[in-house]
Amino acid sequence: MAHDRSTLSGDTKDALAREIPAAEHCRAALRNGLALYGIPHGRNAFRTQRPAIARLFWSLLPDESRQPIRKITSARLRKAPVYEIAAQHIEAKVHRPSVRCDRRMEVRAAFLACGSIAEPARGYHLEFVPPSLETLVRLRALLRADGHEPRASRRKGRELLYFKELDAIVGVLSAIGAYAAVLRLEDVRALKETKNRIHRLVNTEAANVDRAVTAAAAQRETIALLADAYGLQNLSPVLREVAELRMRHPTETLADLGRRCHPPVGKSTVNGRLSALLRVARRAVGGTSTEAAADRSR
Repeated sequence: MAHDRSTLSGDTKDALAREIPAAEHCRAALRNGLALYGIPHGRNAFRTQRPAIARLFWSLLPDESRQPIRKITSARLRKAPVYEIAAQHIEAKVHRPSVRCDRRMEVRAAFLACGSIAEPARGYHLEFVPPSLETLVRLRALLRADGHEPRASRRKGRELLYFKELDAIVGVLSAIGAYAAVLRLEDVRALKETKNRIHRLVNTEAANVDRAVTAAAAQRETIALLADAYGLQNLSPVLREVAELRMRHPTETLADLGRRCHPPVGKSTVNGRLSALLRVARRAVGGTSTEAAADRSR
């Protein structure tokens, strides 16, 4: 019997417990599954911490087998009450359902009796803690028959099956009819993906700004060097214009500089002119260095 610490788990179980299958064979599969997974080993009573599940199990029993639902209050601090239905004359069929809908009804029963879903904020996690190794093996076979491959683990001496991947969890929940839980998980996934996309865009924009600032600083350094070695007055009008604009507006983008040109030009044109300034600067610095070397050799 799973203890529902999360609102999502409890709400999902309550919603499923209110849905009684229309077909008799599906109701029988659900009843037998609740008996299989909800009666602790060595006991003769169905137990649950959800009153809605207790009412569901009671409603599925034949009239002659119905016993009153007992509420057992635990003496332990903050321990949730347990709802119990005597099951001396209740026997679950041990053969595995052959019809797909009956298999899914049994998996639904297993979730109601011994399953739980973690809150998405704590990570995606769906698990089943069956009452015995025999029921664990049976549940694993049912899940595999429906195309779901659970992982197995052990906690506090109990064997359990679990899913961590969201797509697998959504698949299992959809199969048992827990569509409200599926929508909630998908909403969380969409929100997380949106936040991640925003973070990536912000990081990309920040990186672009850093690169633009670094490039602008390098351009100003090149222009200053060119002014000393060659003289801006010796440049062509368009190169001189873009050089002076860059020195006067060190933080503006290439597109902004292009709009200040007369006539305005595009970003690629400004970039081409700055590249031309770099080539002129290299030639000017190279020529200066050659002349200085010649002077030293005289």
